[in-house]
Amino acid sequence: MILNRVIVLIGIVFVATACNKLKGPEKPKNLISKNKMVNILIDAKLITSSSSKNKLIMRDSSLNLNTYIYEKYNIDSLQFALSNNYYAYHIEDYEEIYTKTTDSLEKLKAVLKEQEAKEWKEQTKREADSLEKVLKEKQRLKSLGKDSLGLNILKDSIKIDEVFLEESIEELESIVEPISDN
Repeated sequence: MILNRVIVLIGIVFVATACNKLKGPEKPKNLISKNKMVNILIDAKLITSSSSKNKLIMRDSSLNLNTYIYEKYNIDSLQFALSNNYYAYHIEDYEEIYTKTTDSLEKLKAVLKEQEAKEWKEQTKREADSLEKVLKEKQRLKSLGKDSLGLNILKDSIKIDEVFLEESIEELESIVEPISDN
């Protein structure tokens, strides 16, 4: 009987200490707010998913990618780790943070795609306008009887041969001295 009471007492102490450990990590004194965590995770995702070229540009701008987020949000790595650990244990809070993060990233992605489509449309319009301008100028020159360089087009091949022949004779006469009868 005494043995049973001792076993029950040990069991109660064991359960009490086990329940105490189930509380999870204590709330850090400098817990990062949920909204700030969302912003931190968005920036971290953007940095990690940036292209190698963009990472080189950031490094060339004297931006330390390892400490950028900590400096931007005025936190340190321990504060982030403790806050992340706390939210990860409290799954409802972490799920809320994660949902806001993914929603924000999806909105950003949609805005960027929209901007990219707008820029592509503007570029295509500029190219079409430029091509149309060139074609109009070519048509105008053609109607004036000139080629694309603005030179007169000789339509009759006989005229071309005559002009060439006359120029050749004049050139030869300037080179060769006339023969005298002496």
